[in-house]
Amino acid sequence: MGLDLGIVMSKIGNFSTSDHTSVVSMNLFVALLCACIVIGHLLEENRWMNESITALAIGLGTGVIILLTTGGKSSHLLVFSEDLFFIYLLPPIIFNAGFQVKKKQFFRNFMTIMLFGAVGTLISFGIISFGVIRLFDKMDVGSLDIGDYLAIGAIFSATDSVCTLQVLNQDETPLLYSLVFGEGVVNDATSVVLFNAIQSFDLSNINLAIALQFVGNFLYLFIASTALGVLAGLLSAYIIKKLYFGRHSTDREVALMILMAYFSYMLAELFYLSAILTVFFCGIVMSHYTWHNVTENSRVTTKHAFATLSFVAEIFIFLYVGMDALDIEKWRVVSSSPGESVGITSILLGLILLGRAAFVYPLSFLSNLSKKSPYEKIDIKQQVTIWWAGLMRGAVSMALAYNKFTRAGHTQLRANAIMITSTISVVLFSTVVFGLMTKPLVRLLLPSPRGLPRMVSSEPSSPKSLSVPLLGNGQDSLTDLNNGQTMPKPTSLRMLLTTPTHTVHHYWRKFDDAFMRPVFGGRGFVPFVPGSPMEQSVPGSPTVQSVHAW
Repeated sequence: MGLDLGIVMSKIGNFSTSDHTSVVSMNLFVALLCACIVIGHLLEENRWMNESITALAIGLGTGVIILLTTGGKSSHLLVFSEDLFFIYLLPPIIFNAGFQVKKKQFFRNFMTIMLFGAVGTLISFGIISFGVIRLFDKMDVGSLDIGDYLAIGAIFSATDSVCTLQVLNQDETPLLYSLVFGEGVVNDATSVVLFNAIQSFDLSNINLAIALQFVGNFLYLFIASTALGVLAGLLSAYIIKKLYFGRHSTDREVALMILMAYFSYMLAELFYLSAILTVFFCGIVMSHYTWHNVTENSRVTTKHAFATLSFVAEIFIFLYVGMDALDIEKWRVVSSSPGESVGITSILLGLILLGRAAFVYPLSFLSNLSKKSPYEKIDIKQQVTIWWAGLMRGAVSMALAYNKFTRAGHTQLRANAIMITSTISVVLFSTVVFGLMTKPLVRLLLPSPRGLPRMVSSEPSSPKSLSVPLLGNGQDSLTDLNNGQTMPKPTSLRMLLTTPTHTVHHYWRKFDDAFMRPVFGGRGFVPFVPGSPMEQSVPGSPTVQSVHAW
Protein backbone atom coordinates (compact mmCIF):
# COMPACT_ATOMS: atom_id res chain seq x y z
CA MET A 1 0.00 0.00 0.00
CA GLY A 2 2.89 2.30 0.88
CA LEU A 3 4.55 1.47 -2.42
CA ASP A 4 1.35 2.23 -4.36
CA LEU A 5 0.95 5.51 -2.49
CA GLY A 6 4.53 6.45 -3.31
CA ILE A 7 3.98 5.76 -7.02
CA VAL A 8 0.80 7.85 -6.99
CA MET A 9 2.52 10.75 -5.25
CA SER A 10 5.40 10.54 -7.72
CA LYS A 11 3.01 10.77 -10.66
CA ILE A 12 1.19 13.68 -9.06
CA GLY A 13 4.52 15.43 -8.63
CA ASN A 14 5.37 14.88 -12.29
CA PHE A 15 1.99 16.24 -13.39
CA SER A 16 2.46 19.27 -11.15
CA THR A 17 5.89 19.93 -12.64
CA SER A 18 4.50 19.56 -16.17
CA ASP A 19 1.61 21.92 -15.41
CA HIS A 20 3.96 24.48 -13.90
CA THR A 21 6.19 24.29 -17.00
CA SER A 22 3.16 24.95 -19.21
CA VAL A 23 2.15 27.91 -17.05
CA VAL A 24 5.66 29.35 -17.28
CA SER A 25 5.65 28.92 -21.08
CA MET A 26 2.27 30.60 -21.43
CA ASN A 27 3.36 33.49 -19.20
CA LEU A 28 6.45 34.07 -21.32
CA PHE A 29 4.48 33.83 -24.56
CA VAL A 30 1.82 36.30 -23.38
CA ALA A 31 4.58 38.66 -22.24
CA LEU A 32 6.16 38.41 -25.70
CA LEU A 33 2.79 39.20 -27.31
CA CYS A 34 2.54 42.32 -25.17
CA ALA A 35 6.11 43.27 -26.12
CA CYS A 36 5.27 42.87 -29.83
CA ILE A 37 2.30 45.23 -29.49
CA VAL A 38 4.25 47.84 -27.50
CA ILE A 39 7.31 47.76 -29.79
CA GLY A 40 5.09 47.76 -32.88
CA HIS A 41 3.36 50.87 -31.54
CA LEU A 42 6.70 52.59 -30.91
CA LEU A 43 7.85 51.74 -34.44
CA GLU A 44 4.57 52.80 -36.04
CA GLU A 45 6.10 55.95 -37.50
CA ASN A 46 8.90 53.91 -39.06
CA ARG A 47 7.21 52.77 -42.24
CA TRP A 48 9.99 50.26 -42.89
CA MET A 49 8.78 48.15 -39.97
CA ASN A 50 5.42 46.61 -39.12
CA GLU A 51 3.99 44.25 -36.52
CA SER A 52 4.70 41.17 -38.66
CA ILE A 53 8.41 41.87 -38.99
CA THR A 54 8.60 42.99 -35.35
CA ALA A 55 6.97 39.76 -34.16
CA LEU A 56 9.27 37.68 -36.38
CA ALA A 57 12.35 39.46 -35.04
CA ILE A 58 11.24 39.03 -31.41
CA GLY A 59 10.44 35.38 -32.10
CA LEU A 60 13.87 34.78 -33.61
CA GLY A 61 15.59 36.52 -30.69
CA THR A 62 13.57 34.52 -28.18
CA GLY A 63 14.37 31.31 -30.05
CA VAL A 64 18.09 32.04 -29.82
CA ILE A 65 17.85 32.67 -26.07
CA ILE A 66 15.88 29.45 -25.51
CA LEU A 67 18.39 27.50 -27.60
CA LEU A 68 21.24 28.80 -25.47
CA THR A 69 19.49 28.16 -22.16
CA THR A 70 18.40 24.61 -23.09
CA GLY A 71 21.74 23.56 -24.53
CA GLY A 72 20.45 23.45 -28.11
CA LYS A 73 17.53 21.12 -27.37
CA SER A 74 14.60 23.45 -28.14
CA SER A 75 13.88 26.92 -29.47
CA HIS A 76 10.17 27.46 -28.82
CA LEU A 77 7.76 27.70 -25.91
CA LEU A 78 4.81 25.99 -27.58
CA VAL A 79 4.63 23.00 -29.92
CA PHE A 80 3.36 24.01 -33.36
CA SER A 81 0.18 22.31 -34.51
CA GLU A 82 -1.66 22.90 -37.75
CA ASP A 83 -4.85 22.36 -35.74
CA LEU A 84 -3.91 25.31 -33.52
CA PHE A 85 -3.45 27.41 -36.63
CA PHE A 86 -6.46 26.31 -38.69
CA ILE A 87 -8.95 25.83 -35.84
CA TYR A 88 -8.14 28.71 -33.48
CA LEU A 89 -5.91 31.36 -35.09
CA LEU A 90 -7.00 31.57 -38.74
CA PRO A 91 -10.82 31.87 -38.27
CA PRO A 92 -10.81 35.30 -36.54
CA ILE A 93 -8.35 36.68 -39.13
CA ILE A 94 -10.36 35.60 -42.17
CA PHE A 95 -13.75 36.40 -40.64
CA ASN A 96 -12.64 39.90 -39.71
CA ALA A 97 -11.39 40.40 -43.27
CA GLY A 98 -14.88 39.63 -44.58
CA PHE A 99 -16.64 41.52 -41.79
CA GLN A 100 -14.62 44.71 -42.39
CA VAL A 101 -14.53 44.56 -46.19
CA LYS A 102 -16.00 47.41 -48.23
CA LYS A 103 -18.73 45.32 -49.80
CA LYS A 104 -19.77 47.70 -52.53
CA GLN A 105 -16.29 48.13 -53.99
CA PHE A 106 -15.39 44.48 -53.43
CA PHE A 107 -18.31 43.15 -55.46
CA ARG A 108 -18.19 45.87 -58.09
CA ASN A 109 -14.64 44.75 -58.85
CA PHE A 110 -15.33 41.11 -58.13
CA MET A 111 -14.19 39.93 -61.56
CA THR A 112 -10.83 41.67 -61.24
CA ILE A 113 -10.29 40.28 -57.76
CA MET A 114 -11.27 36.77 -58.89
CA LEU A 115 -8.89 37.06 -61.84
CA PHE A 116 -5.98 37.74 -59.51
CA GLY A 117 -7.09 35.62 -56.56
CA ALA A 118 -8.37 32.48 -58.30
CA VAL A 119 -7.08 32.39 -61.88
CA GLY A 120 -3.77 33.97 -60.88
CA THR A 121 -3.28 31.46 -58.08
CA LEU A 122 -3.90 28.59 -60.51
CA ILE A 123 -1.30 30.03 -62.91
CA SER A 124 1.23 30.44 -60.10
CA PHE A 125 0.44 26.92 -58.87
CA GLY A 126 1.10 25.49 -62.34
CA ILE A 127 4.41 27.29 -62.79
CA ILE A 128 5.75 26.43 -59.32
CA SER A 129 4.67 22.78 -59.63
CA PHE A 130 6.20 22.42 -63.10
CA GLY A 131 9.39 24.11 -61.93
CA VAL A 132 9.93 21.87 -58.90
CA ILE A 133 9.19 18.74 -60.95
CA ARG A 134 11.88 19.72 -63.45
CA LEU A 135 14.49 21.10 -61.05
CA PHE A 136 14.13 18.95 -57.94
CA ASP A 137 14.67 15.77 -59.97
CA LYS A 138 18.19 16.99 -60.70
CA MET A 139 18.92 17.47 -56.98
CA ASP A 140 19.17 14.96 -54.17
CA VAL A 141 16.02 16.12 -52.41
CA GLY A 142 14.70 12.71 -51.42
CA SER A 143 11.66 10.58 -52.10
CA LEU A 144 9.04 12.97 -53.48
CA ASP A 145 6.21 11.86 -55.78
CA ILE A 146 3.94 13.81 -58.12
CA GLY A 147 1.47 14.48 -55.30
CA ASP A 148 4.26 16.04 -53.22
CA TYR A 149 5.35 18.28 -56.10
CA LEU A 150 1.78 19.49 -56.69
CA ALA A 151 1.37 20.08 -52.95
CA ILE A 152 4.53 22.22 -53.01
CA GLY A 153 2.95 24.26 -55.80
CA ALA A 154 -0.17 24.85 -53.68
CA ILE A 155 1.89 25.62 -50.55
CA PHE A 156 3.97 28.33 -52.19
CA SER A 157 1.06 29.80 -54.17
CA ALA A 158 -0.46 31.09 -50.93
CA THR A 159 0.53 34.73 -50.45
CA ASP A 160 0.59 36.32 -47.03
CA SER A 161 -2.16 38.93 -47.18
CA VAL A 162 -1.74 39.71 -43.47
CA CYS A 163 1.83 40.92 -43.84
CA THR A 164 1.15 42.64 -47.17
CA LEU A 165 -1.75 44.67 -45.77
CA GLN A 166 0.41 45.80 -42.85
CA VAL A 167 3.14 46.92 -45.26
CA LEU A 168 0.82 48.91 -47.54
CA ASN A 169 -0.95 51.98 -46.21
CA GLN A 170 -4.64 52.20 -46.99
CA ASP A 171 -4.69 56.00 -46.96
CA GLU A 172 -1.60 56.48 -49.14
CA THR A 173 -2.26 53.68 -51.66
CA PRO A 174 -5.99 52.88 -51.58
CA LEU A 175 -6.07 51.24 -55.01
CA LEU A 176 -3.19 48.87 -54.32
CA TYR A 177 -4.35 48.12 -50.79
CA SER A 178 -7.85 47.23 -51.94
CA LEU A 179 -6.72 44.98 -54.77
CA VAL A 180 -4.12 43.15 -52.68
CA PHE A 181 -6.69 42.75 -49.89
CA GLY A 182 -9.29 41.11 -52.12
CA GLU A 183 -6.72 38.99 -53.92
CA GLY A 184 -5.12 37.87 -50.65
CA VAL A 185 -8.30 36.39 -49.19
CA VAL A 186 -9.35 34.64 -52.41
CA ASN A 187 -5.75 33.46 -52.92
CA ASP A 188 -5.57 31.84 -49.47
CA ALA A 189 -8.88 30.09 -50.02
CA THR A 190 -7.89 28.89 -53.51
CA SER A 191 -4.54 27.58 -52.27
CA VAL A 192 -6.13 25.65 -49.40
CA VAL A 193 -8.84 24.23 -51.70
CA LEU A 194 -6.12 23.15 -54.16
CA PHE A 195 -4.08 21.59 -51.37
CA ASN A 196 -7.09 19.68 -50.00
CA ALA A 197 -8.05 18.49 -53.48
CA ILE A 198 -4.50 17.21 -54.06
CA GLN A 199 -4.49 15.42 -50.71
CA SER A 200 -7.75 13.61 -51.50
CA PHE A 201 -6.61 12.17 -54.85
CA ASP A 202 -4.09 9.51 -55.81
CA LEU A 203 -2.15 11.40 -58.46
CA SER A 204 0.52 8.75 -59.06
CA ASN A 205 -1.30 7.68 -62.25
CA ILE A 206 -2.94 10.75 -63.76
CA ASN A 207 -5.35 10.30 -66.66
CA LEU A 208 -8.14 12.36 -68.20
CA ALA A 209 -10.80 10.95 -65.87
CA ILE A 210 -8.78 11.76 -62.74
CA ALA A 211 -7.98 15.24 -64.08
CA LEU A 212 -11.67 15.99 -64.73
CA GLN A 213 -12.60 14.61 -61.33
CA PHE A 214 -9.95 16.82 -59.76
CA VAL A 215 -11.33 19.93 -61.49
CA GLY A 216 -14.87 19.00 -60.54
CA ASN A 217 -13.90 18.50 -56.91
CA PHE A 218 -12.13 21.87 -56.90
CA LEU A 219 -15.21 23.67 -58.25
CA TYR A 220 -17.47 21.82 -55.82
CA LEU A 221 -15.34 22.86 -52.84
CA PHE A 222 -15.28 26.46 -54.04
CA ILE A 223 -19.04 26.77 -54.65
CA ALA A 224 -20.22 24.70 -51.67
CA SER A 225 -17.92 26.55 -49.25
CA THR A 226 -19.20 29.94 -50.42
CA ALA A 227 -22.84 28.80 -50.22
CA LEU A 228 -22.37 27.47 -46.67
CA GLY A 229 -20.89 30.78 -45.52
CA VAL A 230 -23.77 32.74 -47.03
CA LEU A 231 -26.37 30.43 -45.44
CA ALA A 232 -24.72 30.66 -42.02
CA GLY A 233 -24.69 34.47 -42.23
CA LEU A 234 -28.33 34.61 -43.31
CA LEU A 235 -29.35 32.24 -40.51
CA SER A 236 -27.70 34.45 -37.89
CA ALA A 237 -29.40 37.53 -39.35
CA TYR A 238 -32.82 35.87 -39.37
CA ILE A 239 -32.51 34.59 -35.78
CA ILE A 240 -31.39 37.93 -34.37
CA LYS A 241 -33.99 39.86 -36.39
CA LYS A 242 -36.89 37.65 -35.29
CA LEU A 243 -35.94 37.15 -31.65
CA TYR A 244 -34.26 40.52 -31.18
CA PHE A 245 -32.10 39.67 -28.18
CA GLY A 246 -31.13 43.32 -27.73
CA ARG A 247 -34.40 44.07 -25.99
CA HIS A 248 -33.12 42.08 -23.03
CA SER A 249 -29.37 41.56 -23.36
CA THR A 250 -26.76 42.86 -25.74
CA ASP A 251 -24.42 40.16 -24.41
CA ARG A 252 -26.55 37.49 -26.07
CA GLU A 253 -26.41 39.32 -29.39
CA VAL A 254 -22.63 39.59 -29.30
CA ALA A 255 -22.21 35.98 -28.15
CA LEU A 256 -24.52 34.68 -30.87
CA MET A 257 -22.69 36.59 -33.62
CA ILE A 258 -19.29 35.30 -32.48
CA LEU A 259 -20.51 31.72 -32.07
CA MET A 260 -22.37 31.66 -35.41
CA ALA A 261 -19.25 32.93 -37.18
CA TYR A 262 -17.12 30.22 -35.60
CA PHE A 263 -19.86 27.63 -36.19
CA SER A 264 -19.76 28.31 -39.94
CA TYR A 265 -16.01 27.66 -39.95
CA MET A 266 -16.32 24.39 -38.04
CA LEU A 267 -19.23 23.23 -40.21
CA ALA A 268 -17.02 23.65 -43.27
CA GLU A 269 -14.29 21.61 -41.57
CA LEU A 270 -16.86 18.96 -40.67
CA PHE A 271 -17.98 18.60 -44.29
CA TYR A 272 -14.39 18.80 -45.66
CA LEU A 273 -15.01 22.14 -47.40
CA SER A 274 -12.85 25.26 -47.55
CA ALA A 275 -13.42 26.83 -44.14
CA ILE A 276 -11.54 29.97 -45.24
CA LEU A 277 -14.04 30.74 -48.00
CA THR A 278 -16.96 29.83 -45.74
CA VAL A 279 -16.04 32.12 -42.85
CA PHE A 280 -15.04 34.95 -45.22
CA PHE A 281 -18.43 35.08 -46.93
CA CYS A 282 -20.14 34.52 -43.60
CA GLY A 283 -18.38 37.69 -42.42
CA ILE A 284 -19.57 39.62 -45.48
CA VAL A 285 -23.20 38.52 -45.05
CA MET A 286 -23.19 39.16 -41.29
CA SER A 287 -21.83 42.67 -41.79
CA HIS A 288 -24.53 43.38 -44.39
CA TYR A 289 -27.53 41.96 -42.53
CA THR A 290 -26.82 40.76 -38.97
CA TRP A 291 -24.74 43.75 -37.89
CA HIS A 292 -27.60 46.12 -38.69
CA ASN A 293 -30.09 44.02 -36.68
CA VAL A 294 -28.36 44.45 -33.32
CA THR A 295 -28.28 47.37 -30.91
CA GLU A 296 -25.82 50.21 -31.22
CA ASN A 297 -23.84 48.92 -28.24
CA SER A 298 -23.58 45.50 -29.84
CA ARG A 299 -22.38 47.04 -33.10
CA VAL A 300 -19.52 48.82 -31.41
CA THR A 301 -18.66 45.77 -29.32
CA THR A 302 -18.62 43.28 -32.22
CA LYS A 303 -16.65 45.64 -34.47
CA HIS A 304 -13.83 45.99 -31.95
CA ALA A 305 -14.05 42.41 -30.68
CA PHE A 306 -13.53 40.89 -34.13
CA ALA A 307 -10.76 43.34 -34.96
CA THR A 308 -8.97 42.66 -31.66
CA LEU A 309 -9.17 38.87 -32.02
CA SER A 310 -7.81 39.14 -35.56
CA PHE A 311 -4.95 41.42 -34.49
CA VAL A 312 -3.85 39.17 -31.61
CA ALA A 313 -4.03 36.06 -33.79
CA GLU A 314 -1.83 37.70 -36.45
CA ILE A 315 0.82 38.66 -33.88
CA PHE A 316 0.65 35.19 -32.31
CA ILE A 317 1.28 33.51 -35.67
CA PHE A 318 4.31 35.60 -36.64
CA LEU A 319 5.80 35.38 -33.16
CA TYR A 320 5.60 31.62 -33.23
CA VAL A 321 6.93 31.36 -36.79
CA GLY A 322 9.99 33.31 -35.66
CA MET A 323 10.64 30.95 -32.73
CA ASP A 324 9.89 27.76 -34.67
CA ALA A 325 12.32 28.75 -37.43
CA LEU A 326 15.19 27.79 -35.12
CA ASP A 327 13.84 24.36 -34.16
CA ILE A 328 17.07 22.36 -33.99
CA GLU A 329 15.44 19.02 -34.82
CA LYS A 330 14.52 20.16 -38.33
CA TRP A 331 17.90 21.69 -39.10
CA ARG A 332 19.94 18.77 -37.74
CA VAL A 333 18.80 16.52 -40.62
CA VAL A 334 19.85 19.00 -43.34
CA SER A 335 22.96 20.29 -41.58
CA SER A 336 25.16 17.89 -43.57
CA SER A 337 24.29 19.65 -46.85
CA PRO A 338 23.69 23.38 -46.19
CA GLY A 339 24.50 24.29 -49.81
CA GLU A 340 21.74 22.08 -51.10
CA SER A 341 19.25 23.58 -48.66
CA VAL A 342 20.20 27.09 -49.82
CA GLY A 343 19.86 25.97 -53.45
CA ILE A 344 16.35 24.58 -52.89
CA THR A 345 15.29 27.76 -51.10
CA SER A 346 16.68 29.87 -53.96
CA ILE A 347 14.81 27.77 -56.53
CA LEU A 348 11.56 28.19 -54.64
CA LEU A 349 12.05 31.96 -54.34
CA GLY A 350 12.81 32.21 -58.06
CA LEU A 351 9.70 30.23 -58.95
CA ILE A 352 7.60 32.45 -56.65
CA LEU A 353 8.92 35.56 -58.44
CA LEU A 354 8.30 34.03 -61.86
CA GLY A 355 4.90 32.58 -60.98
CA ARG A 356 3.59 35.90 -59.71
CA ALA A 357 4.90 37.86 -62.68
CA ALA A 358 3.31 35.32 -65.04
CA PHE A 359 -0.19 36.29 -63.97
CA VAL A 360 0.00 39.86 -62.60
CA TYR A 361 0.95 41.49 -65.90
CA PRO A 362 -1.21 39.45 -68.34
CA LEU A 363 -4.28 39.55 -66.09
CA SER A 364 -3.81 43.28 -65.49
CA PHE A 365 -3.81 43.73 -69.27
CA LEU A 366 -7.05 41.74 -69.57
CA SER A 367 -8.62 43.70 -66.71
CA ASN A 368 -7.66 47.00 -68.33
CA LEU A 369 -9.41 45.98 -71.56
CA SER A 370 -12.77 46.11 -69.77
CA LYS A 371 -12.08 49.49 -68.16
CA LYS A 372 -13.11 52.64 -70.00
CA SER A 373 -11.94 55.27 -67.56
CA PRO A 374 -8.15 55.74 -67.23
CA TYR A 375 -8.63 56.06 -63.46
CA GLU A 376 -9.93 52.49 -63.34
CA LYS A 377 -6.99 50.99 -65.21
CA ILE A 378 -3.95 49.51 -63.48
CA ASP A 379 -0.87 51.23 -64.89
CA ILE A 380 2.56 49.62 -65.13
CA LYS A 381 3.87 51.16 -61.90
CA GLN A 382 0.89 49.85 -59.98
CA GLN A 383 1.36 46.44 -61.57
CA VAL A 384 4.99 46.30 -60.44
CA THR A 385 3.95 47.25 -56.91
CA ILE A 386 1.18 44.62 -56.88
CA TRP A 387 3.65 42.00 -58.13
CA TRP A 388 6.15 42.84 -55.41
CA ALA A 389 3.64 43.19 -52.56
CA GLY A 390 2.31 39.68 -53.16
CA LEU A 391 5.70 37.95 -53.01
CA MET A 392 5.56 37.39 -49.25
CA ARG A 393 4.72 33.98 -47.85
CA GLY A 394 3.50 33.41 -44.30
CA ALA A 395 1.57 31.29 -41.88
CA VAL A 396 -0.70 29.59 -44.43
CA SER A 397 2.32 28.23 -46.28
CA MET A 398 3.85 27.14 -42.97
CA ALA A 399 0.70 25.34 -41.83
CA LEU A 400 0.21 23.55 -45.17
CA ALA A 401 3.86 22.48 -45.21
CA TYR A 402 3.55 21.06 -41.69
CA ASN A 403 0.35 19.28 -42.67
CA LYS A 404 2.01 17.66 -45.69
CA PHE A 405 5.56 16.93 -44.57
CA THR A 406 5.37 16.07 -40.86
CA ARG A 407 2.97 13.14 -40.98
CA ALA A 408 5.79 10.58 -41.22
CA GLY A 409 8.07 12.58 -38.92
CA HIS A 410 10.40 15.25 -40.25
CA THR A 411 13.34 13.92 -38.22
CA GLN A 412 13.19 10.52 -39.93
CA LEU A 413 12.62 11.44 -43.59
CA ARG A 414 15.21 13.68 -45.19
CA ALA A 415 12.86 14.97 -47.89
CA ASN A 416 10.35 16.08 -45.27
CA ALA A 417 13.01 17.89 -43.24
CA ILE A 418 14.33 19.64 -46.36
CA MET A 419 10.87 20.88 -47.36
CA ILE A 420 10.05 22.09 -43.83
CA THR A 421 13.32 24.01 -43.46
CA SER A 422 13.03 25.38 -47.00
CA THR A 423 9.51 26.62 -46.26
CA ILE A 424 10.75 28.32 -43.09
CA SER A 425 13.60 29.95 -45.02
CA VAL A 426 11.26 31.20 -47.76
CA VAL A 427 8.79 32.61 -45.20
CA LEU A 428 11.51 34.40 -43.24
CA PHE A 429 13.32 35.77 -46.28
CA SER A 430 10.20 36.92 -48.12
CA THR A 431 8.58 38.47 -45.06
CA VAL A 432 11.66 40.33 -43.85
CA VAL A 433 13.41 41.26 -47.11
CA PHE A 434 10.42 41.77 -49.39
CA GLY A 435 8.42 43.28 -46.52
CA LEU A 436 11.12 45.82 -45.70
CA MET A 437 11.53 46.79 -49.36
CA THR A 438 7.84 47.10 -50.21
CA LYS A 439 7.35 50.53 -48.66
CA PRO A 440 10.40 52.14 -50.33
CA LEU A 441 9.32 50.57 -53.62
CA VAL A 442 5.85 52.09 -53.28
CA ARG A 443 7.36 55.51 -52.60
CA LEU A 444 9.73 55.13 -55.57
CA LEU A 445 7.08 54.08 -58.05
CA LEU A 446 4.29 56.26 -56.65
CA PRO A 447 6.04 59.33 -55.20
CA SER A 448 2.76 61.25 -54.83
CA PRO A 449 0.19 58.75 -53.61
CA ARG A 450 -2.09 61.56 -52.48
CA GLY A 451 -2.41 62.51 -56.11
CA LEU A 452 -4.18 59.26 -56.88
CA PRO A 453 -7.87 59.63 -57.69
CA ARG A 454 -9.83 59.60 -54.44
CA MET A 455 -13.59 59.65 -54.53
CA VAL A 456 -16.03 59.70 -51.67
CA SER A 457 -17.99 56.50 -51.34
CA SER A 458 -21.75 56.71 -51.16
CA GLU A 459 -21.80 53.71 -48.83
CA PRO A 460 -23.08 54.57 -45.35
CA SER A 461 -21.46 53.38 -42.19
CA SER A 462 -20.48 49.73 -42.03
CA PRO A 463 -18.21 47.84 -39.67
CA LYS A 464 -15.30 49.65 -41.29
CA SER A 465 -16.38 52.94 -42.84
CA LEU A 466 -13.38 54.05 -44.82
CA SER A 467 -14.15 55.97 -47.97
CA VAL A 468 -11.56 54.21 -50.11
CA PRO A 469 -12.43 53.32 -53.69
CA LEU A 470 -11.48 49.84 -54.87
CA LEU A 471 -9.35 50.16 -58.00
CA GLY A 472 -10.32 53.80 -58.36
CA ASN A 473 -13.96 53.04 -58.93
CA GLY A 474 -16.03 56.14 -59.35
CA GLN A 475 -19.07 54.93 -61.21
CA ASP A 476 -21.48 56.06 -58.52
CA SER A 477 -20.71 59.67 -59.09
CA LEU A 478 -22.95 61.44 -61.51
CA THR A 479 -20.94 64.62 -61.21
CA ASP A 480 -17.91 65.37 -63.35
CA LEU A 481 -15.21 66.15 -60.83
CA ASN A 482 -13.27 68.21 -63.34
CA ASN A 483 -15.89 70.84 -64.08
CA GLY A 484 -18.62 70.14 -61.51
CA GLN A 485 -21.26 69.53 -64.22
CA THR A 486 -23.88 66.85 -63.79
CA MET A 487 -23.60 64.00 -66.28
CA PRO A 488 -26.62 62.01 -67.53
CA LYS A 489 -27.07 58.55 -66.06
CA PRO A 490 -26.15 55.87 -68.64
CA THR A 491 -28.80 53.49 -69.94
CA SER A 492 -28.98 49.90 -68.72
CA LEU A 493 -27.73 48.56 -72.07
CA ARG A 494 -24.77 50.93 -72.09
CA MET A 495 -24.02 50.04 -68.46
CA LEU A 496 -24.11 46.33 -69.29
CA LEU A 497 -21.71 46.70 -72.24
CA THR A 498 -19.22 48.98 -70.53
CA THR A 499 -19.37 48.02 -66.87
CA PRO A 500 -21.10 44.64 -66.49
CA THR A 501 -20.14 44.14 -62.83
CA HIS A 502 -21.61 47.55 -61.98
CA THR A 503 -24.88 46.58 -63.66
CA VAL A 504 -25.02 43.31 -61.74
CA HIS A 505 -24.55 45.33 -58.57
CA HIS A 506 -27.38 47.65 -59.60
CA TYR A 507 -29.84 44.79 -60.06
CA TRP A 508 -28.60 43.07 -56.93
CA ARG A 509 -29.49 46.17 -54.93
CA LYS A 510 -33.03 46.07 -56.32
CA PHE A 511 -33.36 42.37 -55.46
CA ASP A 512 -31.85 42.93 -52.03
CA ASP A 513 -34.24 45.74 -51.13
CA ALA A 514 -37.29 43.91 -52.48
CA PHE A 515 -36.75 40.39 -51.13
CA MET A 516 -33.69 39.90 -48.91
CA ARG A 517 -33.76 42.79 -46.44
CA PRO A 518 -37.46 42.49 -45.55
CA VAL A 519 -36.73 38.90 -44.44
CA PHE A 520 -33.21 39.09 -43.03
CA GLY A 521 -33.08 42.73 -41.92
CA GLY A 522 -30.36 45.23 -42.59
CA ARG A 523 -30.20 48.99 -42.81
CA GLY A 524 -33.65 50.50 -43.19
CA PHE A 525 -35.56 47.24 -42.55
CA VAL A 526 -35.22 46.85 -38.80
CA PRO A 527 -38.48 47.55 -36.91
CA PHE A 528 -38.42 50.58 -34.66
CA VAL A 529 -38.21 49.37 -31.08
CA PRO A 530 -36.92 51.44 -28.14
CA GLY A 531 -33.26 50.59 -27.76
CA SER A 532 -33.07 49.08 -31.24
CA PRO A 533 -30.58 50.01 -33.97
CA MET A 534 -33.23 52.23 -35.57
CA GLU A 535 -33.64 54.30 -32.40
CA GLN A 536 -30.80 56.54 -33.50
CA SER A 537 -32.22 56.87 -37.02
CA VAL A 538 -35.47 58.70 -36.33
CA PRO A 539 -36.37 61.58 -38.65
CA GLY A 540 -34.38 64.66 -37.85
CA SER A 541 -31.60 62.74 -36.19
CA PRO A 542 -28.12 63.60 -37.47
CA THR A 543 -27.37 59.89 -37.85
CA VAL A 544 -30.04 59.25 -40.46
CA GLN A 545 -28.46 57.46 -43.40
CA SER A 546 -29.54 55.92 -46.67
CA VAL A 547 -30.98 52.42 -46.71
CA HIS A 548 -28.72 51.50 -49.60
CA ALA A 549 -25.71 49.99 -47.80
CA TRP A 550 -24.43 48.19 -50.86
